[in-house]
Amino acid sequence: MSGDYAGARQKMAKKGEPRKLLALDGGGIRGLITIEILAKIEALLRQQPGKSNLVLAEYFDYIAGTSTGAVIGTLLSMGKPVDKIRDIYEQFGEDMFVSKSITERLEKLKDVPPLVDHMLEKVEKAEKKGRELAGIGKNYGKRLVGDKEAYSKYPGDPLIKKLKEFIGEDAVTLETDKLKTLLLLVLHNVTTDSPWPVCNNPNAKNHARDAKIPLWQLVRASTAAPLYFPPQEIMVGGEKLLFVDGGVTSYNNPAFQLFLQATLAPYHLDWPASEKKMLLVSVGTGLHPNLQPGVREEDMHALRAGKGAAKALFNTAQYQQDLLCRVFGWCLSGDELDEEVSNLVEAKGGPLPERERRLFTYVRYNATLTDDGLRDLGLPDIKPDDVRSTDSVAHANKLRKIGKKVADLRVKEGHFRNFPA
Repeated sequence: MSGDYAGARQKMAKKGEPRKLLALDGGGIRGLITIEILAKIEALLRQQPGKSNLVLAEYFDYIAGTSTGAVIGTLLSMGKPVDKIRDIYEQFGEDMFVSKSITERLEKLKDVPPLVDHMLEKVEKAEKKGRELAGIGKNYGKRLVGDKEAYSKYPGDPLIKKLKEFIGEDAVTLETDKLKTLLLLVLHNVTTDSPWPVCNNPNAKNHARDAKIPLWQLVRASTAAPLYFPPQEIMVGGEKLLFVDGGVTSYNNPAFQLFLQATLAPYHLDWPASEKKMLLVSVGTGLHPNLQPGVREEDMHALRAGKGAAKALFNTAQYQQDLLCRVFGWCLSGDELDEEVSNLVEAKGGPLPERERRLFTYVRYNATLTDDGLRDLGLPDIKPDDVRSTDSVAHANKLRKIGKKVADLRVKEGHFRNFPA
């Protein structure tokens, strides 16, 4: 289905109105936190005169998403109300995060007989005997070279099926008129080892190439978290490239990259940047620092150190993106960044530009998934370990509670007063 970027062109044709940008972090099933925050934003905007049925695609001009944010952002851009997205997302969670057994993973390797037949027999017996033997079988299985799904915790097909159902089949591409806004999706190109922000801006340098890619493939690629889901192959300009989750780039929080793509000349939008002419709303899926009280030098074995380093890099990138937005934008809302800079909400003085010289108005809504953070939200009964994982489907209700609490405490009508619907 081709629509010649109708929705994007309509947004680009607006004259004299402030621009409104929405950025959505990655975080797997923790996207339920995002959805509850978005529901509050939508409800506040619907209180404005004549806007009782407003959807967020009518309000925001440009939406960006990484990983789970790419799924939610695409559905928003297609004009779906948040209630509908919540229903869809609950179906996604139930279908996506269904673990494959060891036997199922080895089944993917059937093109390597007779070793696989032998392994299947071994593993079937091991699964009956208990976890310990099954773990041994799993380790053997992972040494085999075979189908990409043999190395992922979850299969890719259920997610693909849902994406095609709610986004569309191969004929629906970035130029579809189903998209009512500009849309930016963040992927990681494994083939070239580079971030791959791709959008439906018809003036973008590579729009002719990217316009032919099925939209579901781009969203699927942005959600292909290594070890959790198989990578996504995409034909780009006649070449087969491999992609994984955009969350492995520095843009798991895509807010500042979204601002750059809306304003920098090479991206061919050139929207004016000022505190009165641009609103940037950034929504997180929960900050979860890797707290290790009492950790000792001898505890830092190679595996623990490696996992810790990856987590530290991820959290640092999140912090940096948020910090940049609070420095270059006029920040109206956001949790404390650290003890030194605090939250920079309406901060003045020092090297910070005066308010009238800020490049946009900025709000950041997020939760801190620690004992102290959850206690501050009035949710001391929720255990951080229950809600930190990107596949915590069993604790979906707790994630929704967190999102609603953040929405009730942090999302205010005044944040949008100067940017009416």
